[in-house]
Amino acid sequence: MDKYIGKRLDGRYEIHELLGQGGMAYVYRAYDRIENRWVAIKILKEELSDNSDFLRRFRNESKAIAVLSHPSIVKVYDVSFGDRIQYIVMEYVDGITLKQYIEQQGELKWREALYFTVQILQALQHAHERGIIHRDIKPQNIMVLEDGSIKVMDFGIARFTQAETQTMTDKAIGSVHYIAPEQARGGHINDKADIYSVGVMLYEMLTGQLPFVADNAVSVAIMQMQAEPTPPTRINPAIPKGLEEITMHAMEKNPAQRFPSAADMLEDVERFRRDPEMVFNYGDQMDHAYARGTDIYDSVRGGQQDYNDNYEYEEEYVRSRNGAKASMIVTGIVAAVVVVGLVVGGIFLWNFFKNSTQTESDEVILPDFKGMIYETEIKDNPEYADFEFEIVEGNVPSKAAGEVLQQTPQAGMAVKKGKTVSLTVNGGTLEEIVVEDVSGDKQQEAYDKLEALGLKPKIQAVADEETAVGYVVRTEPAAGATVTSGTAITIFVSSGPSTEQVSVPNVTGSPLSTAESDLEANGLVRGSITYDDESDKEEGTVLSTSPEGGKKVPKGSAVDLIVSSGKGAEKTVHYDIPLPSGVSEDLEMSIYVDGELFDSRVVNPSVSAYTGAEFTGTGRSSLTIRLNGQDYITAEINYETESVDVHSQVAYATPTPEPTETPAPEPTAAPSNDAGDAPAGPVTTH
Repeated sequence: MDKYIGKRLDGRYEIHELLGQGGMAYVYRAYDRIENRWVAIKILKEELSDNSDFLRRFRNESKAIAVLSHPSIVKVYDVSFGDRIQYIVMEYVDGITLKQYIEQQGELKWREALYFTVQILQALQHAHERGIIHRDIKPQNIMVLEDGSIKVMDFGIARFTQAETQTMTDKAIGSVHYIAPEQARGGHINDKADIYSVGVMLYEMLTGQLPFVADNAVSVAIMQMQAEPTPPTRINPAIPKGLEEITMHAMEKNPAQRFPSAADMLEDVERFRRDPEMVFNYGDQMDHAYARGTDIYDSVRGGQQDYNDNYEYEEEYVRSRNGAKASMIVTGIVAAVVVVGLVVGGIFLWNFFKNSTQTESDEVILPDFKGMIYETEIKDNPEYADFEFEIVEGNVPSKAAGEVLQQTPQAGMAVKKGKTVSLTVNGGTLEEIVVEDVSGDKQQEAYDKLEALGLKPKIQAVADEETAVGYVVRTEPAAGATVTSGTAITIFVSSGPSTEQVSVPNVTGSPLSTAESDLEANGLVRGSITYDDESDKEEGTVLSTSPEGGKKVPKGSAVDLIVSSGKGAEKTVHYDIPLPSGVSEDLEMSIYVDGELFDSRVVNPSVSAYTGAEFTGTGRSSLTIRLNGQDYITAEINYETESVDVHSQVAYATPTPEPTETPAPEPTAAPSNDAGDAPAGPVTTH
């Protein structure tokens, strides 16, 4: 029996069924008792709760979705990162994946393919404009709803563009059939990687087949970087020339030659929809031969191929209400409503590289260590456990102490596990630096100061009501923080007060985490939080805002919140537990609340017919009472009504003592016979 099914999380979310499970988390269908709606809850596996990498991915997904608010992106309603359980509460989606739809229909009509593509690009435009790259765009992560609308989901390996983290360093998990060449080789990526993936999906929708297919993932990854895809019109001559150009332009090997942004690709798609006869002649602008990028190819011609072996195939777990296989009619009208589980970030069927019978299974791809700080980013990092390191000291005064200057073998080569990698590391030890307070300084002055300290500054504009344009508002890490040399630091520079007016969302009655997400989605920031100990609402419930909901304020304004501490919401419920009649011996009673042992005691029904217990909490909790290990009472504690609702009470069965065998009587010895050795005969009495 699943440990979560039948339980209630935080007295609110009733877990009903398991939708899917994978390498990182479980996804359940649950009912939100407060909002009266079905939700999907993604729960991090317990064995991974101490794994910092999986915790980072899991928490990053919640942060990524939380800043997004778009009809084509699955919503996040609530998050909980407690000590015992960590979960994300998301929108529950009815539909099938775009992958299933393509498999059922084969090649799609080009107008239908563009109908889906437009929605996907609109969702990505929204994410990219907020600094989020999905990094795992594929049809398995696109849900198609009854009305033909789509939902982009699974931001489990998403990244904020500000993060200076390479794909190889993060061991990103994606689907090799849809990843961009720079993603496959472990290079630094931006939002153009998502554009490439959209191009591959469009190719698949138009032709009914993937551009690159091979026996193993390594070969597919190399094809992503080197092979030329067959032009779509050779597979399906009905595809208009202009649409083929859009598809191939999105799939350029060189990121610089793709569409500059999702918005630009969307603009050309819309232009084509209005005039299907038009052509774009992208090749005349950038001399491409179906996406050959010299900066990538020069690194692999005539040598070992670059690829990233961290990519794994995923499979969504599908479950319909009737247990039937999902199906959908081409016109977009759903023949039967189906329910599929949200794809878990990291649900795997198998790991191609660990389980492969190919010789590549003993090889790993060497990351690019240049520019990384050896002590803090490489040494003792479990992600690089496949390598041994030999350190050669270098001396480049303009580089940070501890920075890797060169490496041998070169990045991208396939090497045996345990290979010794020689790193030339800039001399000196990592110096601890206290971040200087540059708030109020001009942008360039602040940049020069922090760079002189040995930090790696970058600039980010931010609207600010009080700081003059071009002057520093703050830094991250903040002034006074102690960091090591070479640390990246963001300088937030004022772009002046925001002229855009936005409405304060009505978050009264919402959980604090949801309120914060709604404020951020509306371009506002959370201000101060004041806790009210008198409120009878659950802990973390927003009671009011200042300014109040609906009021127009400048974008970027702070909104103060008054939040329930939950102290006034807690209630104590007394329950007189009836004891079984006709029992005279002592019984061991165990009381469980929400599956955890609450109390244990010895009771004797012959002494008293009841034993009392008190429970304090909010919402509702499950109650199980056992006698001598036997299930006796199952019930629910309702703190709101201060009552206990008994679901079942089983008659206590007194253990039947095992029968004791009566020993057979010892045989009685016959009296002795005077006849010496003569056998004794029967004794006759006269």
